[in-house]
Amino acid sequence: MKRRDFLNSTALAAVAVSTTGFIRFNGHNFTGDCETTTDILGPFYRPGSPVRNTLLIKGEGGVPIELYGIIKHNDCSSPYKNAKVELWHCNNDGVYDNTTDEFRYRGTTHTDDKGLYSFNTILPVPYDAGGGLVRPAHFHMMITAEGYQPLVTQLYFTGDKNIMNDAAAASPTAERRILKVENLNNGSKKVNYDVSMASSLAVEAVALKKLTGSYTSTKDPKGKKEFFIKDNQLWLKNEVFGEMYEYVGHNKFEYPGMPPGSYSFLQFEILATGTVQLTMAEAYGTYKSPAAIFLNEP
Repeated sequence: MKRRDFLNSTALAAVAVSTTGFIRFNGHNFTGDCETTTDILGPFYRPGSPVRNTLLIKGEGGVPIELYGIIKHNDCSSPYKNAKVELWHCNNDGVYDNTTDEFRYRGTTHTDDKGLYSFNTILPVPYDAGGGLVRPAHFHMMITAEGYQPLVTQLYFTGDKNIMNDAAAASPTAERRILKVENLNNGSKKVNYDVSMASSLAVEAVALKKLTGSYTSTKDPKGKKEFFIKDNQLWLKNEVFGEMYEYVGHNKFEYPGMPPGSYSFLQFEILATGTVQLTMAEAYGTYKSPAAIFLNEP
């Protein structure tokens, strides 16, 4: 099958998705209708967190904080009822719960009739991400609302000195996700974050299915990559669960929310033999990896 036939038969060619969320940064200013932008999903997402909006754990340290806001339609004003909002973050020691059944500091809630959501938890702390990088304190969020593209984003906090050295947090597209924390009289805190959803065309399930499965490196037989589908999105499996990639056209998927000058992409092509060839490449800050080729036998 030729690449052109693959594009036509799977309908991938007809899909275009913005990788920066609901506004675009064109290098000079923000353009678009709404302010919400995406950010990296990170390696610590776990599906199936309990439906609860109180994540506080008795006996554990940390500064209590309420995160609250409104989920809106893409008109940036109408509230979205029953949107699914997932929140996860590290504990007061900078550690994520990636394994236990308790899903510590992880929770799922749904918006009410007015589009409101809230979580009571602790303020996350910066942590050592290795390689000399200290990630600024941040919340992870995933918002799923029927009729819209799922949103993955991260929320940062004003005054965090680690933001300037973090490529994702220092990106111009993250500027409006660096939030001011309000101090309350009882010693706790609260922070507000409103979200406007974005419409997009979804990749047909039959097209995504052609790309799932295990891929083997052409240079190292032990080098494996495995892809699966969740919520009609393509995911790359990792040690915890997976990382979501967004379709951007021409058989290419990109990791959402990367800062300007950085990227992580997947380029697929159906070879004449029916084998799916995957090319992976990434760059982050000063790091740039050579393109790697993987094959998935039919």
